Amino acid sequence: MTYHAKVIAGGKIVIPADLRREFGMRDGDTVVLDRLADGGLSIRTFDQVVRDTQRRAREIFGAGYTVDQFIAENRADWGEE
Repeated sequence: MTYHAKVIAGGKIVIPADLRREFGMRDGDTVVLDRLADGGLSIRTFDQVVRDTQRRAREIFGAGYTVDQFIAENRADWGEE
């Protein structure tokens, strides 16, 4: 389904209510705006960005890799054991 919204005074855009409900958006939530390669615009919730970042980190580092391991490895690389 396609949605339309107007940009109003101050550059504000109202996201349609049914989309806000579908994505669990509440007043005061943070959304992340990204420029797309084709010149478009992506709007994602902060939670969506966190989940995507976690998924990509698992792909790169493996599912069992921890922040503590990352810090320890970097300290070792810099001679800060």
